[in-house]
Amino acid sequence: MDWDWISAASEFKNLGRAFSVVTVCEVRGSGPRELGAKMIVLTDGTIRGTIGGGNLEHQAIQKAVELLKMGLSERIRYPLGAKVGQCCGGSVDLLFESISTSPSLYIFGAGHVGQAVCEVMHGTGFQLHLIDEREEFVSTPGLPSTVTVHSCEWDSFVSEAEWDARLTYAVVMTHRHDLDEAIVGDLMRRPARYIGLIGSQAKWTRFQQRYESRGTTPAEMARVKCPIGLENYGKSPKAVAISLAAELLCISQGRETGTE
Repeated sequence: MDWDWISAASEFKNLGRAFSVVTVCEVRGSGPRELGAKMIVLTDGTIRGTIGGGNLEHQAIQKAVELLKMGLSERIRYPLGAKVGQCCGGSVDLLFESISTSPSLYIFGAGHVGQAVCEVMHGTGFQLHLIDEREEFVSTPGLPSTVTVHSCEWDSFVSEAEWDARLTYAVVMTHRHDLDEAIVGDLMRRPARYIGLIGSQAKWTRFQQRYESRGTTPAEMARVKCPIGLENYGKSPKAVAISLAAELLCISQGRETGTE
């Protein structure tokens, strides 16, 4: 093997990035690569390794991204003729293995509730990311060691984060309503399984009126959950965190929460 695909796979897994491992699992006649050659494909089409280049590899990348976004694995035979821009003859079977990572929870706002969410969600299988431009909040001692803190502006994080319609969860609970409004306005247009906004129904109604005046569609606004949580367990930071955790765990397990 001409490259360490296991280390590359471990790197992406540790970063919380989903990827597909494409393997040459059968070769009939002449082929561009040998049996067992591998390529890793990320959701944005970025690759590590090669299965031979050319149009065959281009088609394999497109198929890997397609299957990865659906969380599917498949074995596909590619004739090595004009259809894939090859003149080798024969055919190649490629195995596409979609490797889904654990879900990610992006917590915008490192105040009392945000830190309580980190404590309650620790150990649930979620990768936790706490985002706040206020250094003194994200560096608070006592946060679980598994929490990745991001001391940066929210838009900087959003532009670089991995967004996945199945695996990304986001909850907005900053120290300012204008920040909440700006962040949610951006997130509604990104793929995510859950977008939550802390606050009352009255707060959300005001936000919706402003979004509507800017052309936000009802379908986009319907993606936002406000108030957050499965049940009203109280208004203390820990109570809100427990309620939210119950809701997120139900959703991640494919169970309806029974709330609107």
